[in-house]
Amino acid sequence: MSSTNATLATTMATPSDTSDELRFGITDYVVFTLMLGASALIGIYFGFFSKAKNTTEEYLRGGKKMKTLPIAISLVASQLSGIAIMSVPAEMYSFGVNYFFMVIAMVAVVPILNYIIVPVFYENNVSNCYEYLEVRFNKLTRRLVTATFVMNACLMLPVFMFIPSLAFSQVTGMNIHYINVIVSSVCVFYTMLGGIKAVVWTDVVQGCIMLISVVLVGVLGVIQTGGLDAVIENANLGGRLNLNFSLDPRVRITVWNGFWGGLFMWTGHVGLNQSCVQRIVSLPSLGQAKKSLVIAGFGFVIIMGINCCTGIIMFARYYGCDPMLAGMVSKPDKMMPFFIQDIMGNLIGMPGLFISCVFSAALSTLSATLNSLAGVIYFDYIRPFIRHTEARANATMKLVIIAMGIYCIVGGYAVQNFSSIIQTVITITGINTGAVVAVFFLGMLYPRANGKVAVTSLIFSVLIMFFLVVKGQMSFKAGHIKYEGLPNSMDLCDAPQFHVIANAIRNNHTTPIKPMPVPEIPPLVTGAFESNREFSVFEISFYWYKVIGILATILWAVPASYIFKSDEKNVQNPKLFSPFIRKFLTPHQVTEIEELPLNGDQLKEKSELHIDISKFEKPKYDTD
Repeated sequence: MSSTNATLATTMATPSDTSDELRFGITDYVVFTLMLGASALIGIYFGFFSKAKNTTEEYLRGGKKMKTLPIAISLVASQLSGIAIMSVPAEMYSFGVNYFFMVIAMVAVVPILNYIIVPVFYENNVSNCYEYLEVRFNKLTRRLVTATFVMNACLMLPVFMFIPSLAFSQVTGMNIHYINVIVSSVCVFYTMLGGIKAVVWTDVVQGCIMLISVVLVGVLGVIQTGGLDAVIENANLGGRLNLNFSLDPRVRITVWNGFWGGLFMWTGHVGLNQSCVQRIVSLPSLGQAKKSLVIAGFGFVIIMGINCCTGIIMFARYYGCDPMLAGMVSKPDKMMPFFIQDIMGNLIGMPGLFISCVFSAALSTLSATLNSLAGVIYFDYIRPFIRHTEARANATMKLVIIAMGIYCIVGGYAVQNFSSIIQTVITITGINTGAVVAVFFLGMLYPRANGKVAVTSLIFSVLIMFFLVVKGQMSFKAGHIKYEGLPNSMDLCDAPQFHVIANAIRNNHTTPIKPMPVPEIPPLVTGAFESNREFSVFEISFYWYKVIGILATILWAVPASYIFKSDEKNVQNPKLFSPFIRKFLTPHQVTEIEELPLNGDQLKEKSELHIDISKFEKPKYDTD
């Protein structure tokens, strides 16, 4: 009998006992309060004591004087939401190691950002990535893509906040929605007061907390499982280390859809999402931005890699003695708090540190999204209808942040009904992420693309993906798709541990999940690892949604570019294209900005967008 299960016998008490263990001690509350207090103090400092001008440039871009390392840490922290800390280990626990290829994809994303996307933003001095689309295509393209950003933010903000509230509720017994109110209020407070500087520096604090926590959890998990050899042995016996190279697009996650889905997802989330672009362009020069992205890429892979390994370690610890089958944990998304209490519950302050880690991840993502969302809503939807002043702009953006904070609290009531958080997130963002990434690529890489091509391609892709997602969800509801994780059991629980669980069942504290009888004729269903149904495009794995969205955009855009031909008089500034594309441009396609004629409408747009000739000056390249 393995030492893993012997150890479990002493840690998995009856739920009545466990309910006492799953309460924060005074030290845990102190650790958690210190994290929230530090975040609030940073907001107070930048809101009241920092010697900075009260301008939108300062509020949104920090006066373009931010430093490389803090921005890198902030970029990492913003991608490590509570979903990453809680749901990624749950994904690995249930479905195995293939999700790790989504993380590895970041290695390929960084060169794409550094050599294709970010140079264009810097050379055109854009502060809002959607502003580029108006300059390259037209105002309608910008408005459509901005609308998708606002829609995604509205859908995802409650999810970002609900996950840590779920963890806190699990270890304290407090009502989830009370927690949501308290922590959302703190986040709104420091984001509203301090702007991008407060967001970045709280991200630094929160990023350090996350790094310490995930490393501690990983190390302690390995030690208490019996060492690295025991982790690998148990994970291998449980099938969690099996690589899936299946070419069937209906298989939930494979090496292929993990990597390609991750490639386009991270490209969209980091390089073409205003919440991250806003931070990247707050650095003084392109050279610093590239360095920051390299550091962020390595940091992301390290922390997310450890986080993925935590899911494998968690499975190895409970191999043959599954708390979910025992009825002690209701679903995979709740496994991490149970695991933390198991391996760290006897260490003073450690549960508080982990919950601080989960909240740090959520707050960093939430604050970054709130700050960028406020800027986008103001400049795209409010400023055109009011008389703009810097004071009025800052006041309006702060009101937007408060309104969205209230929305997060209310939205938590809907999120609590989701079964798989990570599946929900990837599915929702799959509707438009591929189309948005593709439209930016059309602008930077495909000179034939014009405004009509961009708009029609975007609409076509979003409609296709919306239809695909809706039909896919209908297939789920009809039972045609059923994703069940890799099996675990209670067969290897030793006698004392089984006795503890049996006592809990007899006392009606838990209800073990009984295995379903195997039918003589297996049902026709698309499962997580195979399908016995006839092929249907509506049963394709949600991990392919970003890739399909990009392909749909390109399939429309290429032929459309020969139908909606650009006016030969409509020449483009070469700096609107990625550097390596410029040498392929013909003279009639581009001209220098000084040569472009400006009509009255364009002059007006320049004024509205803050675009002038100086924006196209040669960018600064440095060796910092």
